[in-house]
Amino acid sequence: MNLEYWYMLPIATLISTIAMASGVEGGTFFAPIFMLALGLPPEVAIGAALITEVFGFSSGLVAYSRKKLIDYRLGIMLLTATVPAALVGTWAAGWLDPNLLKIVFSVGLIAIAVSFLGASPHEQTAPVMAIEGMNAIANEGQETCIVTAEGKTFRYTINNPLQGQLVAGLGGVLIGLLSTGLGEVNGFYLLKICRMPSQVAIATNVFIVAVTALVASCGHFVNFVQQGGETLETVLSLVSFTVPGVIIGGQLGSYVASRIPQQSLERGLAVLFTLVAAITLGQFFLSGTPIVAQVN
Repeated sequence: MNLEYWYMLPIATLISTIAMASGVEGGTFFAPIFMLALGLPPEVAIGAALITEVFGFSSGLVAYSRKKLIDYRLGIMLLTATVPAALVGTWAAGWLDPNLLKIVFSVGLIAIAVSFLGASPHEQTAPVMAIEGMNAIANEGQETCIVTAEGKTFRYTINNPLQGQLVAGLGGVLIGLLSTGLGEVNGFYLLKICRMPSQVAIATNVFIVAVTALVASCGHFVNFVQQGGETLETVLSLVSFTVPGVIIGGQLGSYVASRIPQQSLERGLAVLFTLVAAITLGQFFLSGTPIVAQVN
């Protein structure tokens, strides 16, 4: 390890703060930076971003656990789909062509950007208290009751658990392959399909992402250890500065979230992700490198 990436400490703190304030996975920010600014190969950038993300979400997980907002029963049910799917995504990332990873990652960024721009202002800014204690619109499943550390009660019913596992499985593949995507697809299922109280949905989603990212990052780390040499040294040098940064940012994110309008933040992120995707795609097309011929 060396001090080559010392400047990533303040950058990681800023990124983690934004990620926790917006609910977007940190890997969505880190992977493009590692690829475009640091010039790392896509498979190395995505793996390092995922390892970094684990620590950022773990910081948020501790906070939500203390508030008793996590629906562990639902989380464990969805983890049965996300964990094996994430391992599949991690395995696929090891043999897919790096140029193909860039294309898939760029398309994923654009999809996230569209989801931000397409959400209605009501969905983005509706106060949590307005749905506290309300039941979800559902015709199946058992009612769940969550009593928080502050004594608030949330009651809701989970819709279509099988559909939830399928959606979560897709997100698991994405997080293993691209270091992002699980939080977004899970959030869509929990908030828009199940109509869960947003506090509980976000807390449960953080739990699912943290555990799944941990499993996926272990797979990437094993690959780095097997490669050894310069690849392993680069990853260790990088995460030695990004990990402390995301832990700090994970605690600052909740403060920032209360100061910046959620709609403005998400629309700004949509523009940023679209720009990053355009740059990544532009690099590929300008290089003139074919994809099919390089896929292993």
